[in-house]
Amino acid sequence: MLVTIIRTVILYFFVIFSVRLMGKRQISDLQPSELVITLLIADIASLPMENTDKPMLSGIIPTLILVSLEIIVSVIMMKSNKFRRIVCGNPVVVIENGELNQDKMRALRMTIEDLYVQLRQLGIFSIDEVEYCIVETNGKLSVLQKPENRTPTLSDLSINTDDEGLETVVISDGEYLNNSIKLSGTSKAMIDKILNKNNKKANEVFLMTYNKKGQYKLIDKE
Repeated sequence: MLVTIIRTVILYFFVIFSVRLMGKRQISDLQPSELVITLLIADIASLPMENTDKPMLSGIIPTLILVSLEIIVSVIMMKSNKFRRIVCGNPVVVIENGELNQDKMRALRMTIEDLYVQLRQLGIFSIDEVEYCIVETNGKLSVLQKPENRTPTLSDLSINTDDEGLETVVISDGEYLNNSIKLSGTSKAMIDKILNKNNKKANEVFLMTYNKKGQYKLIDKE
């Protein structure tokens, strides 16, 4: 039993490392080749976990080969659009100028119910609101609404506003987030200065955010 636990822990961290090598993506954003590799890695890694008679290398070596193949394929796709189209396919326009393209939907084997489900998830409840709808290579929809249905921007309303910059979390549950501190354009010394001003210590703070205008928000630990 102990051997099984140790092998499982080792393979768990190895699979995480392997997936990280392939890049950060959510499952819903995976291209077909990435999804296949991910499923294969999960399947191969489970074999030495279930059968302790199999050597660990029987899971590690195939996984390394698959990860290497995925990295090579990704590099080739970056260099060659033709190869990328072969592997991933092309985006398909299913609504163009407000008109539904039934032939394209049939080619995708996409029903009108499938289309409406995804449109509703984007906050669109009527197909009459849509000017363009594109099915991307990962299966997600990109939608451009008709002008009269689009949310007006500040420029449309001729309103000027100051850019407050990106609000980032600089302290989370008492821990400094150095990357976020750098991203917000400040320093740990400045964060400490703000904490001193508010008679706080970092370990007393549940959440602290900061933006480039020097605006911040503090929430104490309970």
